[in-house]
Amino acid sequence: MSTAQSFLLFLIVLGGAATMLRLVSRTTPTVPYAVLLAIGGILIGLIPGVRLPPLAPDIILLAFVPGLVFEASLTLDLDEVWRRVVPISLLATLGVFSTVVVIGVLAHFGLGLDWASGILLGSIVAATDPIAVVNLLRQVGAPGGLKAILEGESLFNDGTGFAVFSAVLASIMSVIGLGVGAVGVLLLRFVREAELEIMITLVVAYGAYLAADVVHASGVVSVVAAGIVVARYGNQTGRLKGTQLIGFWNLLAFVLNANLFLMVGVALPTTRLLSVAGLALGAYVIMFAARAIPVYGLLSLADIRGSSIPWRWRHMTFWGGMRGALSVALALSVASTSGVDPRISVIAYGMVVLSLLIQGGLLLPVADLLGLRQEAQPADAK
Repeated sequence: MSTAQSFLLFLIVLGGAATMLRLVSRTTPTVPYAVLLAIGGILIGLIPGVRLPPLAPDIILLAFVPGLVFEASLTLDLDEVWRRVVPISLLATLGVFSTVVVIGVLAHFGLGLDWASGILLGSIVAATDPIAVVNLLRQVGAPGGLKAILEGESLFNDGTGFAVFSAVLASIMSVIGLGVGAVGVLLLRFVREAELEIMITLVVAYGAYLAADVVHASGVVSVVAAGIVVARYGNQTGRLKGTQLIGFWNLLAFVLNANLFLMVGVALPTTRLLSVAGLALGAYVIMFAARAIPVYGLLSLADIRGSSIPWRWRHMTFWGGMRGALSVALALSVASTSGVDPRISVIAYGMVVLSLLIQGGLLLPVADLLGLRQEAQPADAK
């Protein structure tokens, strides 16, 4: 087969595998889909001879990151996020930087990595991805305030975490997306067709990333800003509720997330993961412990009296700090980068897998232990 045919076959196989895992997840509703994807990636990595078609690191980031981040922006409860803006801001800024520093320092002294590799590893896994956590909390009727803190932290620390990652690789931050988002809103005012709305938002999401990337700025920060501008307009006008537009972005995020996890199993096969299993386990323990500093320290600073952020919310925020799609994309992007320790991408992948299997697999028991299943939705009011 030609290269183009091989790549198409590769995508078809990934799509089929993602579909089968989704069907399996319906029979195990308490196990997050991301956990099954991580297992699927490991199993695919065991198949001999399966290789990822050659893709440049920039292509991986450009194809996956804008769609995932923009979809998260559109579905964010902005009003609830605004009410929780202080803890979210602290977690997404100081929390990310402290996580990078702690992981970098402990990886250097505890795992023997050089300083640059330790900080790079910290920046790859600094951003949390609690989509599975939020979905499960929604199923058990957990308070909206807790979900807002987890979602808001995840969205905004995607930007700050990626900015730190980019800084290590000689990039800078930017909010070019505000301008791109504003242009998108102007165009949305004049269209009433679902197809055009979808096309405009696609251009906004990927255009915001590309515009920032061209001037060597942070594409993720740009996409977050553009998504929030569009989401605010859509929420105010009621044009984002139950529309084909939201359905399209949910589908796109599902496809991107599924294929990303399965692709990493091919690019970083399980045999390579096993070769650094000890380092990956040690790095995961470091990452898990480092999570306690921003969660308990910064949330205590945001709520000194302990009245608006209950302790069980804090415990779930700590446990729910899973890593996911963005960390996988960043790990893939440096898998073949010259000058970067080749073990870093595999160790980071192992950290994500352990995060999903351990924290994701025990989400429901932890939620039950904290009494979140019984807590009714009106409890947000306090």
